[in-house]
Amino acid sequence: MKSNHIYNSVERLAELLKVGARKAVAEHGLQPVQLEVLHYLSLCNRFSDTPMAVTEYLGLTKGTVSQTIKVLEKKELVVKELDIIDKRITHLRLSIAGNKLVKETIPTALFVNACNSLSEQTQEDIAAALQQLLLALLNANGLKTFGVCKSCRYNSQTDKGSYFCELVNQPLADEDIELICREHENNS
Repeated sequence: MKSNHIYNSVERLAELLKVGARKAVAEHGLQPVQLEVLHYLSLCNRFSDTPMAVTEYLGLTKGTVSQTIKVLEKKELVVKELDIIDKRITHLRLSIAGNKLVKETIPTALFVNACNSLSEQTQEDIAAALQQLLLALLNANGLKTFGVCKSCRYNSQTDKGSYFCELVNQPLADEDIELICREHENNS
């Protein structure tokens, strides 16, 4: 069984990615977990930009997420907004500075340098294998996929070519279908 070998490689990669993240955000006075929150918010849709979704996606405690968001708000990297319909729901969005920081630091230079040393085919093979591993881990443990809308069973295309989420009964913009959602379910 290769699970130990795979685990050791993935764990080492994760540690190296954290080293790269620490270096990337050190000059901004941030910790890697704060960059992880910013990164998630840059990828998620409007149905998944809440503190609870951040907690679920990153597997952190509510307290850690709450404190992290406070720091990011204070540094003017994240903005909180109340939901227009349900005032109990708080949405989080990146500020212009937060968006700029993510674009400058993700992926980290450490990671880009490594990928650039690999052929296009090798990069494609690794991406496919990692996607398979991620889906296997999520499915085997009953975890949420947080996939992009375009691959979700609730996403449908209307006669006019626009998109619609059948779960929340809301139209989706073209850019929405490229973002991750906490309600994602694979097309089966």
